[in-house]
Amino acid sequence: MPSYTPPLRDMQFVIHEVFNLAEELKPCPRHADLDADTINAVLEEGGKFAAEVTLPLNRIGDEQGCTLDPKTHEVATPEGFKEAYAKYVEGGWPSLSCDPDFGGQGLPFALNQCLYEMLNSANQAWTMYPGLSHGAYEALHAHGTPEQKKLYLTKLVSGEWTGTMCLTEPHCGTDLGLLRTKAEPQADGSYRLTGAKIFISAGEHDMAPNIVHLVLARLPDAPAGSKGISLFVVPKYHVKADGSIGERNGIHCTGLEHKMGIHGNATAQLVLEDAVGTLVGEPNKGLPAMFVMMNAARLGVGNQSLGLTEVAFQNALAYAKERIQMRSLSGPKAKDQPADPIIVHPDVRKMLLTAKAYAEGGRALAVFCTMLLDKELYHPDAKVRAESGELVALLTPIVKAFLTDNGHVATNACLQVFGGHGYIEEHGMSQFARDNRINMIYEGTNTVQSLDLLGRKVLSNNGATLKKFGKLVARLVEEEGVNEKMAEFINPIAYLGDQMTKFTTEIGFKGYQNPDEVGAAATDYLRVLGHLAFGYFWARMAQVALRQIDAGNADPFYQAKLQTARFYFARLFPETATLMRTARSGAKVLLDTDAALA
Repeated sequence: MPSYTPPLRDMQFVIHEVFNLAEELKPCPRHADLDADTINAVLEEGGKFAAEVTLPLNRIGDEQGCTLDPKTHEVATPEGFKEAYAKYVEGGWPSLSCDPDFGGQGLPFALNQCLYEMLNSANQAWTMYPGLSHGAYEALHAHGTPEQKKLYLTKLVSGEWTGTMCLTEPHCGTDLGLLRTKAEPQADGSYRLTGAKIFISAGEHDMAPNIVHLVLARLPDAPAGSKGISLFVVPKYHVKADGSIGERNGIHCTGLEHKMGIHGNATAQLVLEDAVGTLVGEPNKGLPAMFVMMNAARLGVGNQSLGLTEVAFQNALAYAKERIQMRSLSGPKAKDQPADPIIVHPDVRKMLLTAKAYAEGGRALAVFCTMLLDKELYHPDAKVRAESGELVALLTPIVKAFLTDNGHVATNACLQVFGGHGYIEEHGMSQFARDNRINMIYEGTNTVQSLDLLGRKVLSNNGATLKKFGKLVARLVEEEGVNEKMAEFINPIAYLGDQMTKFTTEIGFKGYQNPDEVGAAATDYLRVLGHLAFGYFWARMAQVALRQIDAGNADPFYQAKLQTARFYFARLFPETATLMRTARSGAKVLLDTDAALA
């Protein structure tokens, strides 16, 4: 079975030394008393839960999967899942960053982010159950009526009940404007929903007595397309006025998907037959309300791949140190053995360092985004709130797409380190690669994320938000531009930062003449901007490491950070040159291909 050690040292480095989270959030009344000891204690206990409770269930979940009883429509989760969830609730983990008004602990989102990273490393399929509940909490907290909040939020915050998001249908995919589920208004103010939903993660299970489904549907007089979608809360069991559970509602699981990975999570087909629900938010305004949950989910999906990248790296590193095969090209390194450990071979190190660089860069980006979320919601300065919201909106598709693409590269590279042993199930590397593969697809495919980034987040406001991120890069360049020790980290991001304006303007101009040019460039564009973000954070991490070393700190952690930063800038960051060239190649080479694709 794979092993996992929570990366507490690196989390503490990012939180305390790079971002100084406690000080950054002190202006927020909610976080005024936050200190490093509290942060460290939460991280340590969260890591123990992940490594000791959910990790041992990961392979069990992969092998057993979930089981549907077609007569009762009930789903049994794999052995140990239900008991682990009970421990999770008992430990108070669901409430970590939730509103104290509903029983939450009110701690920063960055702590929740780190908790979920560790849980995803240990067992992504299991973690999706509480993860989706947190998204349902966010949507209802932002858009629910007082009655809905009273009925559902305390139970979601405590973890007593779980939640889902029911979006797509068999004919829809990502195009939710095509959905057909209907909602008929009733005299008592409720609605009766009829339709079918597919790909509903955690859509049915035995881990909690009730499931709070958030369902997109159409009212009878709704406009066509995405402007005619409303959001409803539809519980698995009716909820009485006193909060107790009543009779079964008309929403049932009729099938479970047979999947490539995340076998331990119940990906359900749900049928609604006169299911009773209540409207969340305004009629025909369901997508903006659901986007609260979807954006949280997109950050969460990036976090899933971050977790898998970390655990795959840890296991590949351990294997590379022990597995002996061939001799080093420069001469034997383990002369007392018949062959050298494979970690001496340059290409093995390249694969390991790729995973390490993507894990540590992704961690910095993810923590930064969650720090922005706290500022957006709780900072007393309206300008800070607005700018934080703009930046996190810009970076969300990068977190989702760049981290999951990187997770695909990293988990497959780590599988490759194991050679033939990676291809068999006993070592667990296959599961990491299979589980990660869905992350590039759901919550909006990575192509959809790239279109959102380039079309909505960059070009729609003529790059204004992009320029704000560019100012962060420029500030660091100005601060360290004359520091020779930082040149290898600063020069690449300074150059790319200057190139981004011209690159973006060129794509935007071509897109104005022909919108297909945006679609043709978007995926490459996202990856370029993802590297700029990673480069910025890697430069900041190198800055801290160099200062510690110059101050006489002999902790090898800082040397390791510098070495990984050098690898990232030398071997991974240069991908941007190729990406900009392919993005500029235009739409014609893709669309003028009818003969090739006949």
